[in-house]
Amino acid sequence: MAIHTFIKFPDKRLMIKCNPVVSISDLERKIWRDMFDSMYDMPGVGLAACQIGITRALAVVDAGDGRDKPVSMANPVILHASAVMVEHQEGSPNLPGVWANIKRPRAVTVGFMDENSVQIERDFVGLWATSIQHQIDHLNGVMFFDHLSKVKRKMLIIKSQKLAKQGLI
Repeated sequence: MAIHTFIKFPDKRLMIKCNPVVSISDLERKIWRDMFDSMYDMPGVGLAACQIGITRALAVVDAGDGRDKPVSMANPVILHASAVMVEHQEGSPNLPGVWANIKRPRAVTVGFMDENSVQIERDFVGLWATSIQHQIDHLNGVMFFDHLSKVKRKMLIIKSQKLAKQGLI
């Protein structure tokens, strides 16, 4: 079990597109295990490798009730998205202490390489879809607050910085 420290915004690794993965080896499997350990410890429902400083296109998600349906993804990409939008409150351990309501497609079809280097397509709905879209954003250098207006984004960043200075996060 390895729980990693989350890098903090504005670390440049959070703002760049992650490097694609060619095939899955024991290294990627170890990174995924560490990511799950870090995500469950947070606690959260998804994590992108760049959030712990690894700039590889790896993500994990487990939005199930019992935390028993983990999904490991390399190079995830949204192939189809529903026209129906839903709003979920999103946050990030990279900018702790703040959250915002973000609208995203209710369902997505995602293509990704699994733990056996097999390219698959899978449908996700609800919180699963939201979390996967959030992780794909991270892998592309986009933070959840980038979906907000400039004013709201600045307010969230300032609030998080104030909480950090006060030692509250």
